Amino acid sequence: MRRIRFPILAIAGLALSFMVAHATTHEFYKGKVIRIVVGFAAGGGFDTYARTIGRHMGRHIPGNPTIIVENMPGAGSLIAANHVYKVAKPDGLTMANFIGGLVMLQVLGKPGVEFDARKFEYVGAPVKDNVACVFTRASGITSMEKWFAARAPVKIGAVAPGSTTDDVPKILAAAIGVRLQVVTGYKGTATIRLAAEGGEVAGGCWGWESIRSTWRKGIETDEVAVVLQTAPRPASDLPNVPLAMSFAKTDEARRLIKVGIQDAGAIARPFVVTPGTPRARVQLLRKALIDTLKDPEFLVEAQKIKLDIDPMSGEELERIVHGLFKLDPAFIARLREILK
Repeated sequence: MRRIRFPILAIAGLALSFMVAHATTHEFYKGKVIRIVVGFAAGGGFDTYARTIGRHMGRHIPGNPTIIVENMPGAGSLIAANHVYKVAKPDGLTMANFIGGLVMLQVLGKPGVEFDARKFEYVGAPVKDNVACVFTRASGITSMEKWFAARAPVKIGAVAPGSTTDDVPKILAAAIGVRLQVVTGYKGTATIRLAAEGGEVAGGCWGWESIRSTWRKGIETDEVAVVLQTAPRPASDLPNVPLAMSFAKTDEARRLIKVGIQDAGAIARPFVVTPGTPRARVQLLRKALIDTLKDPEFLVEAQKIKLDIDPMSGEELERIVHGLFKLDPAFIARLREILK
């Protein structure tokens, strides 16, 4: 009997420790405030998703914490990513929402990256980015035929290297041969829209889900034309807009679009917390985000403002991010050349 007693006591002790940790985690958020640090300016797609999620997610976290959104624009959300990695406490009270293309900046060894993407704790993402390129009617670029025929490079508004707005046009230029000039330095897609409407640039390329929500008036009034989409399959509401892959003539071009645009789009909108955050809190936040993205009240609001919802789990994001660090050196060198 004595030989059996000690294992039973040990198992009972572990169970008690688990229950205490579980209870402590569930009590932790009571009366607390969770910050979502968004790496782009207010009014853009990232901000819209984060604020909509923030209005509902607190209900799905034990203790019902208050959730606020703090905009920290700069360097295509790199400032926000670096801040949360280096400065934010690993307590589960600060989430970052930055452009997933920053992961590729690290893979390519670009300067300015002060984080290791493999060490972030990935909470999840509300949607995969299916990038589209849109231009004002006034620019004259209303179809791919007109883009290919353009005599001068078409000005594309962008935020910073590592962002979808910068990287996708550069990859398209290399893969399918469109003429363009990336005009970078805008604080977010909201300011790119204003620049396009004011004639500073012709348009831009970023997530269709965001464009459809935040540039809805221009699309509905036919002042904005969607000329290209980069997803593997057409969006349900863009059945006649051509796919970038249909213009790719070589294996390299197809791989550039697949890895540089489509795979990057899958991780474009991650919500993360600081490395070292207690695992139980990470799991709790992961479940809360997924539950939020399935919440009927949330979905009604998302549908009203035209936000697509196609959730990705934290585990899936983590797997894709780690896979990018396994790309072969020759392909990485080619991407580095294109995105310089």
